[in-house]
Formats: sequence, C-alpha cells, structure tokens
Amino acid sequence: MLAVRLNQEHYEYDIQALLKSFYPGEPLRIITPASRDQEIREGEQEWSLWIEEPAARMQLAGREIHWLHEEKEGAFKDCFKRFFYRLLAENTGRELPWGNLTGIRPTKLAYAMLEEGKQDQEMIRELGRTHYVSREKAELSIEIARRERELLAGIHYRGGYSLYIGIPFCPSTCLYCSFTSFPIAACRQRVDQYIDCVIREMEYVSQCYGDKILDTVYIGGGTPTTLEPEQLDRLLGSLKALFDFSTVQEFTVEAGRADSITREKLMVLRRHGVGRISVNPQTMKQETLDIIGRKATVEQVLEAYRLARDTGFDNINMDLILGLPGETEEDVRHTVEQVVSLSPDSLTVHSLAIKRASRLNQWIQEHGIEALRNTDETMKIAAAGAEVLGMHPYYLYRQKNMSGNFENVGYAREGKYGLYNILIMEEVQTIVALGAGSITKRVYPDGRIERCENVKEVAQYIERIEEMIERKRVLFTD
Repeated sequence: MLAVRLNQEHYEYDIQALLKSFYPGEPLRIITPASRDQEIREGEQEWSLWIEEPAARMQLAGREIHWLHEEKEGAFKDCFKRFFYRLLAENTGRELPWGNLTGIRPTKLAYAMLEEGKQDQEMIRELGRTHYVSREKAELSIEIARRERELLAGIHYRGGYSLYIGIPFCPSTCLYCSFTSFPIAACRQRVDQYIDCVIREMEYVSQCYGDKILDTVYIGGGTPTTLEPEQLDRLLGSLKALFDFSTVQEFTVEAGRADSITREKLMVLRRHGVGRISVNPQTMKQETLDIIGRKATVEQVLEAYRLARDTGFDNINMDLILGLPGETEEDVRHTVEQVVSLSPDSLTVHSLAIKRASRLNQWIQEHGIEALRNTDETMKIAAAGAEVLGMHPYYLYRQKNMSGNFENVGYAREGKYGLYNILIMEEVQTIVALGAGSITKRVYPDGRIERCENVKEVAQYIERIEEMIERKRVLFTD
C-alpha cells in the first residue's frame, strides 16, 4: 500500500489519478496537510512530494529526486505533470494510452485545436508532445471531435436546453454500479409518489423554460422500464402534455435491463413517440452475468431485442462493458460476435470503472485486481465489431480508475448518433435534470457552468420535492 505525503492539496486529484493509473492494484492513500490521519500505517510504503514553484522535491521508491521548472517549457503545473508521468513510466516500464491526461473529456483538447484551424498531424504531434497521448488515441479523439462538431451544429446552445429524467429503480443492483439506483422490489410502495414528484418538477420547468427550445429528452436511471406500463404511460403522458415536442430532435428511454422489458411497455414507449432505446447486455457470457448480479439471461437479452424490433424500434443501442470479472479476449470476441449478429443501430463500449461506492471493490479484495482484464486487444475487438456494423465513433469520455486506463466510446451508424450523449459530456448546453440523484447544469453564454443537485435517496426526494424545485428556481433566476 502506498501512502503519499503531498504538501499542495490542489495537486491531489492529478497525483492520485496518475498513481492509480500506473499502479491499479495498489491501495493508495494521499496525505495532505488537511488530512486527519497523518500517521504511516503498518504495511504502507511512504512516498513524499514537496511542490514549491518553481521546484519540486520527491522521495519515491527509495529515490530522492529534485526537479526545477523551466518557464520556456510552459506553465508550471503542466510541466510538473509531464515530469511526474515520465518518472512513473520509468519506474513501472509502462506507458499509458492517454498519457498524463486525467480529465474525463480528452476530446476537449482536440476540439479546441480544430477551432484554431490546426491540421491532423499537427494535433497528433501536439497531444503526443504535451501529454504523451498515443498516436492511436490522438487520432480517435480528433475523429470524434470533428464528428461532434458536425452533429451539434443544429443544437440551440443559447436559446435551447435538453431534459433528463432519472428513474432510480432497477430489478437488482449490479456489482459495478455506483449510480443512484434502488431495487424495485423494496420501493414499489413509493413509485407512484415518486412519479407524482417528477411531474411536479416537470410542471415547474415547463413554465420556467416555456420560452426556450427543447432539443433532446433522455429518460435514464436506474432502469426506466422497471416502471409498470400504466406508470410509464402516466409519466410519458404528462411529459408530452407539458412540453412542446415539435422541436425535439431526439427522445431516448433506457430500457436497459432485458428482465424489465415487455411488449406492453415497449408499446407504451412507441405510443408516446420514443425514438431511441437501449437494450444493454453488457456481456453475452452467462457466467459473468451471474457474477455481476445482472439477473437477465442471455436468452432474455436476445428476446428483448427481438421484441423491440418487432414493436417497430429502428434506433436501438446496446451497451457492453470490457474488463468484467474473469472475462478474456475470447469472451469479448464471443459477445461482440453475438451483438454483430443482432445488428443494433449503435453500440456503447465501456471500460469497466472501479467506483468507490460499488460492491466491486469488495469483490476485488476477495478475488484480486488481476481478474479484471481490459487490454488493447479487447478494445480493438469491440471497435472492429462496430466497424463491421457500419458504425463510426461519435463520443468519448473517461472515468477515474478505468480498467486498462482506456475509455468509453459510443459508436453509431449514420443518422443514429445519440445527441444527448454528446451534450452531457461536452457541457455546451443547459441540461435540466429531474428526479432523485440528478444534477442540473446551467451553461451560460460565457461558458460558465453552475449546477444544482437533487437529493439521491427516494424518500428524501419525495419529502423534499418543494426544496428541489426551489433549488432550480434559484439556479434559473438571473
């Protein structure tokens, strides 16, 4: 276990992210001047980083290292991150595909360079020189940034907004999940009350934002299709009655879990004009589904997908997760082959992220981090499957503690791109979010972003719904 003493708290995120990337199986504790526990515990290896511009002093793995910043090389923090990355790469003998980038939006850099009019080769060199991004990932980020710019050309940034509605119920909680989600069996008595409260938020937003253009609507969770057909009908009926859908370019509902999908529910979605849904297997290996607590069988996934096609949906997304417990390249290849045979319209490929709030952390303690294997080969298998389906990468984001230090990529056929997926990542348009655990982001004309959060727990959300509306009122008041 590593215990790293750090004198500068505003470097903590970057230091921790890089250390976690280079030492994914190593327990890590960052000790700053504000930390309550300053003592080194038994079994911990102590490292220290003392950063005082224009220099840094480090004791790592028995080595004492001194570094002096040269202003001609750029800003101090950027230069230090490059130096620290090179130091860790030397210590481990590894290079990371995304170099020293620790944020969730690597396409932001490519997007900015495109706006400056730079050419591809110039951008690839720049990402490699300043951040050690591999050529392959640099090319991917540039391709996606260019496609995003084209896809968002018709979005109303200043006079428009998108709407998110969170349904925080699931048939069961998956091993890796850290989202606001509660098993539906324990919450059935509160679901109707919950919908009442979401409708109360809808009523406020429809009045407050009545003069603005609604571009996209996304209902996620959780699993929205855990609602009963009549509950879905009431929710969607209220939504369509309160908002002007004549401008809506995309209306998505995450059906997600195959064990929540029925023909009757799909018919409700179709009747209310939902155009895009997800049927998410994550993997087509039954043993893995059992391990991660995803109760739907492979057969149920196949049946749910067929039901969706039979019901008339022509824009179906499927999610996969790479790096799931015990899965090999052959397992991923089998899953991708199954998905290709179904021929969905878009495919979202996630690299497993180890979230602190998920049960996966306990599983790792019992089975070891080595059981989670995401490799360059598995990423290529998924990308090749998307190419066979005629899809192109169109959005990308990263998370902390991602398996293999890779990324999440959305692929889609022409005309089937998920606009909301881009908007939530790029933060260029206001997104008004309703429901427990959701976060509204108001984007101002100058690019400034302000947020307000709804409480996560369902009972609290119901009891404090007027407070949730008041939070929005404060945020939306100029």
